[in-house]
This record gives sequence, structure tokens and C-alpha cells, in this order.
Amino acid sequence: MKIGVAGGGAFGTALGVALALDGNAITLWARNPDAVATMQTTRLNPKLPDVPLPPKMDFTAAIDDLLGCDILLLAVPAQTLRPFLEPLAGRLDGKYLVACCKGIDLTRMTGPGTSITELVPTATAAVLTGPSFAADIACGLPTALTLACADDAHGAILQTALSTTALRLYRTTDIIGAELGGALKNVMAIASGVAIGAGLGESARAALITRGFPEMQRLAAALGAMPDTLGGLSGFGDLVLTCTSPQSRNYRCGVALGQAAGFDQATTVEGAATARAVRQLAQELDIDLPICAVVADLIEEKTDVAAALNALLSRPLREE
Repeated sequence: MKIGVAGGGAFGTALGVALALDGNAITLWARNPDAVATMQTTRLNPKLPDVPLPPKMDFTAAIDDLLGCDILLLAVPAQTLRPFLEPLAGRLDGKYLVACCKGIDLTRMTGPGTSITELVPTATAAVLTGPSFAADIACGLPTALTLACADDAHGAILQTALSTTALRLYRTTDIIGAELGGALKNVMAIASGVAIGAGLGESARAALITRGFPEMQRLAAALGAMPDTLGGLSGFGDLVLTCTSPQSRNYRCGVALGQAAGFDQATTVEGAATARAVRQLAQELDIDLPICAVVADLIEEKTDVAAALNALLSRPLREE
């Protein structure tokens, strides 16, 4: 089957590189024709400057070239996934559409898998998520991810098609759990970055990770996820990675917040939008998610680090 990648960012490019090096012919679509021309002529993507782009990767700004593929890896930001799919919905019948973004749609309070199912019900929707950095995937370093597809038979087809020697996919039918794990860990990564940026120390970060994980589990359970999913790669695995590494954009954003420093507004930080969505969901579902609420307030400058810390530390003592 022909594989296409929608999105010329670091992660989509890295997936394309890994699959191309494994022998697949890859078509990568990017919205910006200048970016496409750069990749075609230099065989480099400035967002992955040290990674040569393999000969089996082709680049295009023409959407028709992408729609000729059987499997589409949707590596566009979560908040732009629906606008990307809506005008194409009638041309995606029967395709495998794999969301490779992490977040919750602010307008509908749903994850990327739900967006695919609602807009293209005749397609096979899947979510690819888990602990991974683009540079690691592109360099062929061992990486394990979760592939979530409600139809297990189709999930097995995708698992075979998208696995490589170094990129190992584990499949599940729990799309809700997988996409929530990938979205919510970004919020906790911002919180962890705030702790380090504000000089609160490693112990504080460990506490945030540990107490943040049950928040993720509570919301996932309320929304119908399987109990064990959040304990796997798409939840706990991704949580550990993004809360502890400066390679994480969300973590770096948190560090900047903790230092009261500026952060590049052009950098996609999915956890910022997700925190606001989660705060609203928690209110609607009457679920206590204090770390998520504090992160949303910090993002919107409704509080500062000192007040946020005081709010968390002044909560009633309770059993673990």
C-alpha cells in the first residue's frame, strides 16, 4: 500500500524517513510550496537539519498527490486537523487515516480519532501515539509506539505496514484511551517544566508526574477509556518522556513559564490548548483535575507560579 504523510513538520518528516529507509515509497505533503522546494532540492528539512531525506521520499504541495495514497499519516497540529479534513472528506472514502497529533479539539472537546470518524465515516480511523521524539525516529533509534484502531483486523494491517526494524508498534482497540494519554501528558509536561523553571527542584517534578498520572486516568475513565490503556506507552510511557526531557516543546514551554520568560509563539505547544479543553471538560463532568486547571490558568495568565503552587499545596491532606 502507498503511504502518504500530511504535514511537513519534524514528526511527520521523521515518520516518513523511518518508513522510507525501510523500503517504502513515501509521499510527504506540506502546505508551503517553498518548504517543499527546499526539501526537494536540498534533501533536508530545516526542522530536522541533521537528517538526510532518503531517495524514496517525494515531496509535494499538491493535495491530489497525497490523495493517491492508501494510508495517510495525519501529522498536522491537533487544532487544525478538522479544518484540514473537512474540504477533503468526500475524497477520503475507504482510506486508512492515522492521526499522528496529540490534543483535544477546543471547539468539540474530542480527540483526533473522533474527528476522523465524524468527518470520514467510511475511512478506517486510527491513532499513532506514544513516547517518541522526531529526531530519535528519524535517526533510527529504537522507539515503541501505540497504534489504536477500533477495528482490530484493520489495526493489524496498519501495524504491519507502519512498523520498521527500529519502530515497533503495539496495537490496541482503545482509541479514546490512546488519544487521551497522548493529549494529557502534554499538560503534565508543561507543569513539570514550570517546576524546574521556577527552581522548585526534581522532587517537585516527581510529585507532579506522580499526582498528574491519576488525573489522566480519572478523565480517561470518565470518557470511556479502558482502565489499562493509560498505563501503557500512550499514557505512562509518553508521560515519563515528555516530563523529563528538554526535547519536549511542552516541557520547554513550562520551563519558560516557570522562569517568567518568553517562549517562541511559532512553536506548536499542544498542551496549552489541551489544558484549556481539559479544564472545561472537568467542569462539565465534575471531575477534580487540579494540575490541569492550574496549567490552564498559567497559560491564560490568570495566575502566576507562586499562586499556582500555593493553590496546589493548600489542598486538603488525604490518602494516596
